[in-house]
Amino acid sequence: MDTLVLEFCFPTLNNSCKKTLHPEPQTTLIYSLLSTVTVLTVVLNLLVIISIFHFRQLHTCTNLLLLSLGVSDFLVGSILMPCQIFHYRGCWFLGDITCVVYYFSAFLSVSASVGNMVLISIDRYVAICDPLCYPTKVTIKRVKVCISLCWIFSTVHASWILRDIFKQPDMYNSCIGQCVFAVNNAEGTVDIVATFIVPFTVITVLYLRVFAVAVSQARAMRSHIGSVALQRSGAMAKKSEMKAAKTLGVLIIVFLLCSCPYYAFSVAAESNQIGASSGNAELWLIYFNSCLNPLIYTFSYPWFRRCIKRIVTLQILQPDSRQSNIL
Repeated sequence: MDTLVLEFCFPTLNNSCKKTLHPEPQTTLIYSLLSTVTVLTVVLNLLVIISIFHFRQLHTCTNLLLLSLGVSDFLVGSILMPCQIFHYRGCWFLGDITCVVYYFSAFLSVSASVGNMVLISIDRYVAICDPLCYPTKVTIKRVKVCISLCWIFSTVHASWILRDIFKQPDMYNSCIGQCVFAVNNAEGTVDIVATFIVPFTVITVLYLRVFAVAVSQARAMRSHIGSVALQRSGAMAKKSEMKAAKTLGVLIIVFLLCSCPYYAFSVAAESNQIGASSGNAELWLIYFNSCLNPLIYTFSYPWFRRCIKRIVTLQILQPDSRQSNIL
């Protein structure tokens, strides 16, 4: 087993933190892997944002929720992942203000992602369980309001959790070159309840109901498959909604699998101190989910693959490209 060598982050300062020097092959491999994941996360989520924002045909209620999720995932790839990679050797060279920005972005993006997942679950619940009322209950205006409230709540939540280090950014640092943050029991409980227990309970209950209704509808359609053309056209509409529900169900399941280890370790941890350390595997797992989401779109949605082709070939720069037929 390789022995880790300790050196100082700032050799000229007496109160400097110690940095960890990993074996060179291990460092190179980890840097390469994490950098690849970061670039993929940024590029793929940028493609999601451009696709849904640019093409008017994609301005649906469900896609607006995916756009909001893509923004939170892009935030993870453009800010959180690079900071984690930069901090791999255990030293924080970016300053106390940047450390605060890092933690604020972390709490904001995680809260927004959870909120978006809840909204996606509600959207699919109404679409499958109450399809006739879906166009009137779920409108573009209402979805925009819900997305705005989601981001406002996430901003307030992150600001409340970090209120102390806004006043004194280095209050939890024990040496120069450190970026840590501590939460007390009350804050930790509120965070876990607000961003894990309540949202994940709502998501689970709604999707259990969605798939129960989906199974019953599938049986009903099979038993009346040859009735009349109108019934067949109705069945196709339901089939489209079912496919969307399955895709977004995969999205939510992957999110739960990636998030549960982080929250499980948070509950079981003896210390409430959080550090911006890339060695935190469960934290990287929840960040990695931001890379998986657009990959799920790529394999599930033909329109996303068409959008990627048009963006890469610069066809979106052509006049009236916003009106293109993508679906």
